[in-house]
Amino acid sequence: MNKVRALLFIAAWVAIWGMWKQHERIGELNTKNAALLVELTEQVKINEDYQERVQALHKLDTKHIQELANAKSEIDKLRIAAERNPERVYVKASCPKGESDSTSSLDDATPARPTDSAIRNYWLLRERIAESEQMIKGLQDYIQTQCLIEL
Repeated sequence: MNKVRALLFIAAWVAIWGMWKQHERIGELNTKNAALLVELTEQVKINEDYQERVQALHKLDTKHIQELANAKSEIDKLRIAAERNPERVYVKASCPKGESDSTSSLDDATPARPTDSAIRNYWLLRERIAESEQMIKGLQDYIQTQCLIEL
């Protein structure tokens, strides 16, 4: 009978010791869980900030793409109008005086006009200037809205 009591006593202490160890482990896990929850909350805030910045960049991009499309549309309208009514396009040009003193009449001379390739290059340059302008404005907006807020 004493052996049974001794075995029961030992079994009780082993059970109590096991429960105590389990209690310590639960406390450690609760501490780790609290730390992980803090990290998760911080990460959620970082992700929300990142999403806001992505949305702001998307809005800037959309704005400048629309402005570029509008500029290209205006350039196309001007080009088409110039092609349809070349007499309404005025080119400021000067012709150097010849060295000889000629008294010939220029009444029937054709007006000074740029070459076809010069006209094509003019419209191409206008488009490239519009593209460059929107790129520069986009970069300036990016710097003002994204880079300067971090300083």
